[in-house]
Amino acid sequence: MTLQQTRIPLLSAMRRYAAAGVTPFYTPGHKMGKGMDPALADILGSAALALDMGLPYEMDDLHEPQGPIKEAQQLAAELYGADQSFFTINGTTCGIQAMMMAMVGPGEKILLPRNAHRSVVSGLIFSGATPVFLVPEVDSDLGIALGVTPATVEEALRRHPDARGVLLVNPTYYGVATDLAGIVDLVHRHQLPVAVDEAHGPHLHFADGLPMTALAAGADVTAQSTHKILGALTQCSMVHWREGYIPIERLKVMLRLVQSTSPNYLLLASLDVARMQMAIQGRELVGKAVEWSHWLRREINAVPGLYCFGDEKIAVPGIYSLDPTKVTVRVTGLGLTGPQAEEILRHRYKIQAELSDVNNVLFLITLGDREEDVQRLAAALKSLAESCRDQPPLLRAEAEAIPYPELVLTPREAVFAANIRMSFDMAIGRVCAETITFYPPGIPVVCPGERITRDIVAYCRRLRAAGLHVSGVEDLSLNTVKVVG
Repeated sequence: MTLQQTRIPLLSAMRRYAAAGVTPFYTPGHKMGKGMDPALADILGSAALALDMGLPYEMDDLHEPQGPIKEAQQLAAELYGADQSFFTINGTTCGIQAMMMAMVGPGEKILLPRNAHRSVVSGLIFSGATPVFLVPEVDSDLGIALGVTPATVEEALRRHPDARGVLLVNPTYYGVATDLAGIVDLVHRHQLPVAVDEAHGPHLHFADGLPMTALAAGADVTAQSTHKILGALTQCSMVHWREGYIPIERLKVMLRLVQSTSPNYLLLASLDVARMQMAIQGRELVGKAVEWSHWLRREINAVPGLYCFGDEKIAVPGIYSLDPTKVTVRVTGLGLTGPQAEEILRHRYKIQAELSDVNNVLFLITLGDREEDVQRLAAALKSLAESCRDQPPLLRAEAEAIPYPELVLTPREAVFAANIRMSFDMAIGRVCAETITFYPPGIPVVCPGERITRDIVAYCRRLRAAGLHVSGVEDLSLNTVKVVG
């Protein structure tokens, strides 16, 4: 770590500006908090509101940085080992969209996992690219999709020599990492770029024993959700770029297309501070989270009816390594579905999970947790298990039951085509014109352009019956769906 990493150039510039006593005649309209209603102003405080400023030249321009934003991004690149880094305040979603548009354009093929987040679908719509979906490995015991293997990528490259790039998800929402370095090496031998949706891995750089980062694996560009795991404010992320296969000017153009022209400086400052915090305390903070997650996993696995997978799964196809801070607890042994357990934990124990699926409840252990928090979670899970000891176990849903539909049109073609709305049950055989997603985790069951099948309809009905919430469609009851007309 260089001494410069202790600096927070953007926040420092903002504080100097606020202290200068400037009378603002520019946006935002609340004028450094003076015009904001007390209902919110009393919560945020005058010091924070004074820093919610427009675009005074002294604060720099996110789209053409020359001052403190440029310096802050350079410090991020130095810390993470990138050639250049970029702040994004429209979430990792816009980072993924920009990465995809920097690699591929209308009609060009891109290889990507079928269990990618719905933000990848929006990237396909924006770029007009044709997806070649890679089928991930699955674990029927856990009931979740895993990573894609090098063999799967190699076969796809053989069958699609005209592909223009590859996007990977690593690690998954559940902390599963694939052999990223092996895949990157394989793709680079074909002279193609690799982008990585690393939304759930901004902390991997700061502790031993965690999965390899995308940059360390040789990826060309990666997007990380700094807000998901580290200390930035919600919707704050970073994109890290390495010189080689993707022209930097093209990436910058695409980032300008998907980012707001009125970026919130409080959000940008939180990225500056999160970087500084990790540079100074990252190994200590992330190391402590890893330590607590190992303790929690042992406690959970000592409880009858609960199971939390760990290192015993490494070397299963699709699992090359694991991030232990993603604590996935299978609750079917208690006679509960994941959504049922999530609901009980929230209202009986005041514990809020990150997400639940049919079989599992997922908890994130981060730098913001304290020992007493983790102990409270362990105690709640033990109490939950005790209260369910007389319930018979449920039959676990298997991941092999996930039906992957046929792609008929590109997502862009389907979204912009004429469409009609019809009964979901009557839509079998039709091409979907919207994204059917159960959120979280936000992985589309049907993408625009894919054919709806009887298995798809039955699968969606089972997920709804299990208590999962549909997203991405206009009719949230899923009684009707939009199809290409």
